[in-house]
Amino acid sequence: MRLFHFSDESGIESFLPRPVRIPVERRSGQDWLNGPLVWAIDEWHSPLYLFPRVCPRILIWKTEHTTAEDHAWWFAGSSARMIAYIERDWLDSLQSHTLFRYELSPSQFEDIGDVGMWVTRHPAQPVRVDSLADLPGELLGRGVELRVRDSLLPLKNLWQTSLHASGIRLRNAKNWGNPGWPHSRDGRDVSTGN
Repeated sequence: MRLFHFSDESGIESFLPRPVRIPVERRSGQDWLNGPLVWAIDEWHSPLYLFPRVCPRILIWKTEHTTAEDHAWWFAGSSARMIAYIERDWLDSLQSHTLFRYELSPSQFEDIGDVGMWVTRHPAQPVRVDSLADLPGELLGRGVELRVRDSLLPLKNLWQTSLHASGIRLRNAKNWGNPGWPHSRDGRDVSTGN
């Protein structure tokens, strides 16, 4: 298994545990996830972070519970494994941005059971770093179809479908409204991301 941390910064020699910038309402017993941690994402879910840090985005994918109707409607014949939505105002930033993908040893990380997220309470040194300058190409190479919309607002109903929907930095989307919305089916806030 491979774990990654994505950053706008190059040359990071060690990731130090830090609390999340904006605390997220957590399920009972998981408040510790707002505390000082180093976060990593597994390889399958890593397309969630192939965007400039503050870029609002929604990614969807099929699960074992996805109905044929939802898949046909939202994927519209696409063979992609994920669909990523961003607003048109962010497209230039996505096309011109360079990200640094730091690979971390999984030995000290624990799975939190949430869309490929892993954490550690200890400093983590990267074992490799890659510069990613063509983010749309990186998405495509990982089976992700990019769809650009004038607004993400009409996509709020994605959380009512049988697809998995992940929203990150939605507080930065045009007219999104209450930053506490949307919520996943189990009530967790998915608008802020980590």
